[in-house]
Amino acid sequence: MKKCRLLSAFKQFLFMGPALLTGCVNVPSGVRPIADFNIDRYLGTWYEIARLDHSFERGLTRVSATYRLRDDGGIDVLNRGFDTRTGRWKQAKGRAYSVGEPRAGHLRVSFFGPFFGSYIVVALDSQDYRYAMVCGPNRSYLWILSRDKVLSGVVLDDLLAQARGLGFDTDALIFVEHDDLG
Repeated sequence: MKKCRLLSAFKQFLFMGPALLTGCVNVPSGVRPIADFNIDRYLGTWYEIARLDHSFERGLTRVSATYRLRDDGGIDVLNRGFDTRTGRWKQAKGRAYSVGEPRAGHLRVSFFGPFFGSYIVVALDSQDYRYAMVCGPNRSYLWILSRDKVLSGVVLDDLLAQARGLGFDTDALIFVEHDDLG
């Protein structure tokens, strides 16, 4: 009897496993990744200017993300932020790979083994790569990023208008504090 249940569970995993492992690389309805994305220009450090709240960054300030090319053609990701509750730095290491066309701004990112989520660049300073707006597989995830710790009000207002137009709750954005303590 146990063997039969184990075999049944294994068959269910074989059927559902691929969907579970790749199901979070979707693009929200009405959202499109930018079409002329150059990963080499995107590499380096970005500072988080604003984000929608989620548990894995709750309470963090001075948040940055650093992207470096991997030997396998993917990207190493290092997210770092200061936890105001503990007074300590937290970091998460991950890896990312292009989804579909490499020139599209759509990556799949993993911080947890074989589980990947969408990283969709929906707006980008295509001339200088100084700012970007990124979302996840649904409208619960949104980040506004900049190469500098401060983003001009004009650019920020434009990105907020774009985000609202795409259906994101910009009133719920958390604006991230940065200072020179590290």
